[in-house]
Amino acid sequence: MTSNAASRNSASSRRSSPWGAALAAALLVLAGAAAAAYVQSRGWTLYFGDAEAHLNIARRLVDSRLPGVHQIGTVWLPLPHLLMAPLAARDELWHSGLAGVPVSVAAYAAAGLFLFLALRRLSGSQAAAAAGTAVFALNPNLLYLQATPMTEPLALACLLGLLYFLTRFAASRSTSDAALAGLAGCAGALTRYEVWFLLPFAALFVLWRGGARRWRSVAAFSLLAGAGPLWWLAHNAYFYSDPLEFWRGEWSARAIYQRQLERGMAPYPGDHDWKRAAQYYAEAAKLCTGAPLFWLSLAGALAALRRQAAALAFLLLVPLFYVISMHSSGTPIFVPHLWPFSYYNTRYGMAWLAVAALGVSSLAAMVPRRWRPGTATVLAAAALAPWLLRPQPDAWICWKESEVNSVSRRKWTREAAEYLASRYRPGAGILLSFGDITGVLRAARIPVREALHEGDLTAFEAALARPDLFLWEEWVLCAPGDRVSRAMARLKPAARRYECVRIYAAKDSPGVEIWRRIQVEP
Repeated sequence: MTSNAASRNSASSRRSSPWGAALAAALLVLAGAAAAAYVQSRGWTLYFGDAEAHLNIARRLVDSRLPGVHQIGTVWLPLPHLLMAPLAARDELWHSGLAGVPVSVAAYAAAGLFLFLALRRLSGSQAAAAAGTAVFALNPNLLYLQATPMTEPLALACLLGLLYFLTRFAASRSTSDAALAGLAGCAGALTRYEVWFLLPFAALFVLWRGGARRWRSVAAFSLLAGAGPLWWLAHNAYFYSDPLEFWRGEWSARAIYQRQLERGMAPYPGDHDWKRAAQYYAEAAKLCTGAPLFWLSLAGALAALRRQAAALAFLLLVPLFYVISMHSSGTPIFVPHLWPFSYYNTRYGMAWLAVAALGVSSLAAMVPRRWRPGTATVLAAAALAPWLLRPQPDAWICWKESEVNSVSRRKWTREAAEYLASRYRPGAGILLSFGDITGVLRAARIPVREALHEGDLTAFEAALARPDLFLWEEWVLCAPGDRVSRAMARLKPAARRYECVRIYAAKDSPGVEIWRRIQVEP
């Protein structure tokens, strides 16, 4: 995404030695792998509830009574789970949580490399590109996220791949670059929904900068990028009879939020309040990037307006998406120093890290060439100073959120797994609500195929509707008050009688009920 004034920068970047990119790639892989090993050694890999869920969805794709693509479900997009599935099929990698990590580490390295290549083209300076990439890649919140089975690293790789290929296209006007941008957009659209928001703007950019072949280029981009959303709409239509099930279905964010409001919960901060939505997002961004880098990014954004305005506008679209979502779609961000004084979705502020990287690169590129290496070093050191001066995990907002919000879940998961592991016999069968409770199976080393769950479609629904006729599993796991728990409450004493043998609960968590069939009569 270069302007005419930056054409010389793009030409200079094309002549740059490939050794810079090779060194950047090697350092990114080493940093990602080292951070993943550190996180795993401390048992933090599955602190995020979403990390546990993504891992278990990947596992059930290949380890279920009815394995297949329908096991992805309807809300979370498919690509991360499809990529994790081959490793999640390995028992030890699933039990340890490591099955989801290689995909995230590879995505982190790809994101950093795409960013370096894009910044080098935009700035015409390898030193400026290195400074921007350093503040991105050495951010401890990103290093933590890429050491877990979360989707943000893969989304960043797709976002920055899209930025890089659009930047190349602006200089080359090549249909092949437009197609590569479309592939990056397709992958991103199958990873996180914010990329859907970007695609129309990217298509307009291809049309604007496409030259004589603009229509061919925009067609190539649109066909490839649009395949991602179209596949997901078709998936929802085929399996759930509504192409927008992910948006308005029972388990959509909007539906869950509406149910909470009906029970008397106060509206999320930012709900139909643009000022508060922007405020909460800005605070999350500041916590994720660190205050020095956040303020540098604002100065850098002004510098980027001179030559990289299109790239800046493109990267600002993701923060804009989150602000719109907070305002209109029931998506919350909670930060600890603002009401309700807790942690939730703070990682959405990580989207600002790409904006900050562009800003740092732009500032470094403003000085005369001979001063750029020194300026780049100073800027990177200033941006990273908070993390270097205070290296404790408590200062990493994404880690802190995962740690605080998982205390109860980790407690009852461990206790229930210890109880079940010594008593469960293969083939006995378990009915369960999937969600967080599936972590009990993973921790107890019980294959998912032993369970009857929501991904098993008709059999699961029949067991809930008429447990007296269709429930044959020896064990039942459920959260108090969920669909499975309500089905067990309706089950009257009969030839197959169940008893709640354990309830594990913890502060601020419903916990888990364990039921067992205690009597079988001919």
